[in-house]
Amino acid sequence: MIRTFIVTLVFVLYSCSNPANVQAQGATATVVSTGDGDTLRVDRAGQSITVRLGCVDAPERDQPGGKEAGDRLAQLLPVGVAVQMRGIDLDQYGREVAEIYVNGQSINLQLVAEGHAVVYDDYLDGCGSTRDQYLQAEQQAMNADLNFWAQANPVMPWDWRRGELIPVSSPGSTPLPACVSSDCDCADFATQAEAQAVLDGFEGDPHRLDGDRDGVACESLP
Repeated sequence: MIRTFIVTLVFVLYSCSNPANVQAQGATATVVSTGDGDTLRVDRAGQSITVRLGCVDAPERDQPGGKEAGDRLAQLLPVGVAVQMRGIDLDQYGREVAEIYVNGQSINLQLVAEGHAVVYDDYLDGCGSTRDQYLQAEQQAMNADLNFWAQANPVMPWDWRRGELIPVSSPGSTPLPACVSSDCDCADFATQAEAQAVLDGFEGDPHRLDGDRDGVACESLP
């Protein structure tokens, strides 16, 4: 209940103050389908095209938060809804990179404000006029532990795709050892707290640190 209120309040504030929340200048299209949390297909002037949401990156379907991000995009952009597109670029796969608006509201920005997507720093220039709004929305989502940011040590989507499963440690959290990029065992940790941070940060215990599945890693460590 409290988290829902925070999401609503954050987005209302951005809707009132953000220059992106004005009627988009661009082609009107109709949603045909959605994929993961940052891709969809639209019909524009009788042509079906794939669109990649610009300036943001959503967790992959096989990583924590990925299914929820995809489900949320489907809620925000149901099949048949009319959208406005502000084209940014074409990506290496030939997809149109764009900011998507519904009734003048940026869907890209809403996903960030709700913690279902993160700011894609390498491509944020595509939203230059609203750069600060994206960064502020992300910071507030992080501070409120919303969705993707509710994890103890979230892995950024671009690192997940490269197989570099290095979580982003929050301030004050236990530093993670280098073995998280390959495979850890209890001998890699000096204390139980270090092992616990890895167990908590990786869904499904891929490093097999919790042999008896009681939620406590490497119980023999001090």
